[in-house]
Amino acid sequence: MAKLDGKKILIAEDDSLLAQMLARKLGEENAVVEHAPDGQVALDMLTAKKYDILLLDLMLPKVDGFGILTALPTIEKSKGTPVIVLSNLGQKADVDKGMAMGAKKFLIKAILSLDDIADAILEVLK
Repeated sequence: MAKLDGKKILIAEDDSLLAQMLARKLGEENAVVEHAPDGQVALDMLTAKKYDILLLDLMLPKVDGFGILTALPTIEKSKGTPVIVLSNLGQKADVDKGMAMGAKKFLIKAILSLDDIADAILEVLK
């Protein structure tokens, strides 16, 4: 797998163990990873700095993933930031809604490995 050298990735995920595992995996690919444990923190971080990609859980405390997808186009630094939804909400309605709101990919956490997720990030950043 090609390296994610210097790519800035924000993980908006309330499962701290999953976030740590993802950060470790992406760090091995030389990505710069930051973690937001809830939706409000994610919005604050997206307002403060530019990221190359956002990994977004939909079920977040304070502001859910759909709320973040709604707000993204209004945040100057985050306009055009690609989003990969990483969720266990896998029903067609949720997937369709996430994609319609601008997500580049919709991944179901329960059925993917860390390698699969890293590959999806590389694919979206190409």
